[in-house]
Amino acid sequence: MASIYVDPCRRASAEAVSGQAVCPKRDGPWVLAATALASSMVMIDGTAVNVILPILQNELAASASELQWIVESYALFLAAFLLLGGALGDRLGRRRIFLIGVVIFALASLFCGLSNSPESLIAARAMQGFGGALLVPGSLAILGASFSKADRGRAIGTWSAATALSIAIGPIIGAWLTEQIAWTMVFLINLPIAVAVVWIAVRHIPESRNSQQGRLDYPGTLLSTLGLGALIFGLIEASHLGLTHALVLGSIGLGITMLALFVHSQRTRPNPLVSPALFASRSFTGVNIMTLLIYASLSASLFLFPFNLIQLRGYGATQAAAAYLPFVLIMATFSRLSGRLADRYGARPLLIIGPMITAVGFAMYALPGLGGSYWSTYFPAIMVQSIGMVLTVTPLTTTVMASVPESSMGLASGINNVASRAAGLIAIALFGLIFLEHSNLLFQQQMIALMPTEDMDITGLRMQFGSLEGHESLPPAMIDLALSAADQAFLSAFQAIHWLFVVLTLLAAWVAYRTIEPKQAAEGTAFQAD
Repeated sequence: MASIYVDPCRRASAEAVSGQAVCPKRDGPWVLAATALASSMVMIDGTAVNVILPILQNELAASASELQWIVESYALFLAAFLLLGGALGDRLGRRRIFLIGVVIFALASLFCGLSNSPESLIAARAMQGFGGALLVPGSLAILGASFSKADRGRAIGTWSAATALSIAIGPIIGAWLTEQIAWTMVFLINLPIAVAVVWIAVRHIPESRNSQQGRLDYPGTLLSTLGLGALIFGLIEASHLGLTHALVLGSIGLGITMLALFVHSQRTRPNPLVSPALFASRSFTGVNIMTLLIYASLSASLFLFPFNLIQLRGYGATQAAAAYLPFVLIMATFSRLSGRLADRYGARPLLIIGPMITAVGFAMYALPGLGGSYWSTYFPAIMVQSIGMVLTVTPLTTTVMASVPESSMGLASGINNVASRAAGLIAIALFGLIFLEHSNLLFQQQMIALMPTEDMDITGLRMQFGSLEGHESLPPAMIDLALSAADQAFLSAFQAIHWLFVVLTLLAAWVAYRTIEPKQAAEGTAFQAD
């Protein structure tokens, strides 16, 4: 068994005992606070910047392309380096790499606040993403190494609640700081948080690492980072340029090729970055397949839902954003309870029941017509979906940590984070294209049926997620009919694709049934959660 080296805690001796990080019970809340605060910084800066883009456009004279890359450089570097961040933590020390990530993120936030041009802000945002890629896998790996299996679910549930809440309040914090002080405070507020995290980590988090993994697999690291970077770049650009654009196809093709070479190299390297033995675990393989299926469905639904509310039902942007608050509040409130249930009954029953309930929620999205209020149409669907996801997310993360050796927890966290982020990007690119083509096909069919004459030209009409382009050229008598047909086509495509999400989430429940192991006797006595 690989040994885990643990540095002394500040107030009590800690030893490497059967791979356990042994520290006083009172340090458990401190570990939770540090990891949750650090991860929340990353989540907040992933959403808060979106609301200040118009301010950045004016104050930095940023073009539309530059605004796009202020957002996307962060997402690109965060996703591309997650595997490296997890692997470095396992090899060099999880607390060490976690702290390095926090410091890099804080310095990058300072550079963001001091930026006076779009180019410097884009570079600083990329640096932020790199720092986040080091600290996010480390935060979960630290929880996995610090809490016993019996208490890990509650700890991860608390962490999940904090990150879910941070995603929701990110835009609110960004808007408030910009209106009350300045846009720079969106980034500079990270500095005192980072100082608090470093102080807590140095005093209360024990070091843990795998002391027998050997040197880092540099060729594998290069292939995985460049492969993920090229793939994520192509998927990001696909949402703007379309999947058939040469740049998109070239980037995705290059990424897939390099990742295929990476997978091949891992079978022959003496110290692979990602040991193929990890995927010998049915639970680990299954939970990552589940992650792809569930997060692909959820991400695509989250992408399409605001267009439904704004284009079809006339909601404002703020109203559309607020419509999903019940989901976030339920996730933030009950994730810890979900963790307790996982600790008591095991993750398997929750990972079967949770996706099934989520599937019912997606089916409820497919039922409402064009009329009706929010409370009678989509609010019930959001509530059911929220219950399903709150039963799924924490057990999913807990299973990732429990299904691999403690020596590989950082890497396992990195792999699962890559799976969730890649799933979202793939879903938006692929399902977005499917949705566009399907809605346009339905629209064309309806227009052909409505046209008063066969020679009316409708080739210039095209739907873009609910809005109709080119309808101004129609005769006045046909404009209202065309807009009505566009609404019905959007709704029909929205309903059809949510039935697809029902199938994907039910498939995730089946994967859980086939692959996730029943609850095992808890081992170890690390931090005991209160």
